Amino acid sequence: MGNDCKFSGKANAYAKYRPTYPEEYLEYLAADCGLHPGIDVADIGSGTGILTRQLLAQEVRVFAVEPNRDMRMMAEAELSEYSGFVSMNAAAEHTGLVDQSIDLITVAQAFHWLDPEQFQLECRRILRSGARAALVWNSRDETSQLVNELGEVCRKFCPEYTGFSGGIQKTPEIYQMFFRDSTCEYRVFQNDLSYDKKSFVGRIMSASYSLRENDPKYQEFVDAILLLFDKYSYADRIIIPNLTRSYVGLV
Repeated sequence: MGNDCKFSGKANAYAKYRPTYPEEYLEYLAADCGLHPGIDVADIGSGTGILTRQLLAQEVRVFAVEPNRDMRMMAEAELSEYSGFVSMNAAAEHTGLVDQSIDLITVAQAFHWLDPEQFQLECRRILRSGARAALVWNSRDETSQLVNELGEVCRKFCPEYTGFSGGIQKTPEIYQMFFRDSTCEYRVFQNDLSYDKKSFVGRIMSASYSLRENDPKYQEFVDAILLLFDKYSYADRIIIPNLTRSYVGLV
């Protein structure tokens, strides 16, 4: 299965249960990264438009580049009311955007799916001089016992599980190769996630590696997730310790 197909059939769960990014992160992009009204942003691997919507609220034009049809169509249905929204059926490595036309590139929850060398070349082609790229993830805090036990459940049941966010946190050297002069600014923002039982299961099922309903071990997987909810929830809510990790720099 190609990377552009891994989320096919998961768009509804992704849009419904995936978290947004903290306001502090948007404020950081505005204060330090040139995000201000009127600029052109390329949101690469934009999915169902979670970050795209937050960017559009900053009164910018956003070229939402997404190759997966299910995800892209959901974004189009949800964001067409924004005059600055431009949906693009394209891959990150071949966006079709005009040379030196973009003031800021954002890649939310998607860089680990891309070919970093080809994407780097594409960024250099489409970015205006001095413009930067921002890579960002909502990532689980792996100092948490809940997060570690959740990882054990996913490892047991999901053959495609290689770690949360594709295990990207364990390979920081990839940024040294991507950003110019191996230099970027790393920032972390607290963004803990609160779920009830249904949304907790939904969040896990939105992952590319999670089992689908036709898998013979699906119910066993769900039952294991529910046991974790019962163990760690309080007053019918569970908190997943979560960090928004951001890397910004010239490419």
